[in-house]
Amino acid sequence: MRKRSHRSRAGTRAVVSVVAAAAMLGVAGCDAAGGTSPAPDGTRAKAKPSARPGPVWDSSPASVAAVGDSITRGFDACSVLSDCPEVSWATGADKDVNSLAVRLLGAAGAASRSWNYAVSGSRMADLPAQMTRAAARKPALVTVMTGANDACRTSAAEMTPVADFRSSFEKSLRTLRTGAPKSQVYVVSVPDLKRLWSRGRTNEVGKAVWELGICQSMLADPDAVDAAATARRDRVRERVEAYNSVLREVCARYRLCRFDGGAVFGYDFGARQLSPWDWFHPSRDGQARLAEMAYRGVTAKKSVT
Repeated sequence: MRKRSHRSRAGTRAVVSVVAAAAMLGVAGCDAAGGTSPAPDGTRAKAKPSARPGPVWDSSPASVAAVGDSITRGFDACSVLSDCPEVSWATGADKDVNSLAVRLLGAAGAASRSWNYAVSGSRMADLPAQMTRAAARKPALVTVMTGANDACRTSAAEMTPVADFRSSFEKSLRTLRTGAPKSQVYVVSVPDLKRLWSRGRTNEVGKAVWELGICQSMLADPDAVDAAATARRDRVRERVEAYNSVLREVCARYRLCRFDGGAVFGYDFGARQLSPWDWFHPSRDGQARLAEMAYRGVTAKKSVT
């Protein structure tokens, strides 16, 4: 009895050892095979569904719609106090400008698959209505350049409050997302109005046009450099910087929205880039520079913040 019991216990231990070894080999084999070996019944882990990849930015959009203000309409680029959309940085056909649409779509494509809904004098509050028109086209890309007129008022006190500016921009993007959820958005920063004043104040013809009512919050009394005038211009510049912060922050919430990273705000428009009629709006050459910056931003592998 004692011997049988001893053999029984020894045999049992041997079986347990073999089973344990086999189990260890099985586990090791599973790891070595990358987890493809079947697990014992009842122990298979349920695979978690992989997250669906979000939409990826298309650097070669097939159509372009533009919304915004006088800059996108080519105001004062061809003649005094007049729109000239053919030289628009966004959708114009002018060969010297080589607009964003032409660079992306070619001349023929730009003629049939780009649309300009910008309105001279418009402010951010007007953008939702423009965006509604753009969304109806289901464009692959919508360019946005607006905000200068929110700062360019008859006085600094009348500038659009930052909160209102934000609300209108958020509404504009929601409008586009509702009407054309697959459309990409490229948002251009508001130019540095104080730098434009410093460039244009040396031109007597330009200053005469300024007196007709162009951006008085910044351009009134252009030769004044006293403390009050300096404080007023600084206040306008600070508001423009706040607007650009809003554009950056709101755009960042949307996967298919790119901000230009402040490229236009930081660009130093020289004499050649300013209208010969008002020394404030972009000339043909200025429009071409805007088109270059936009093309780089749209076709870049990564967004610039």
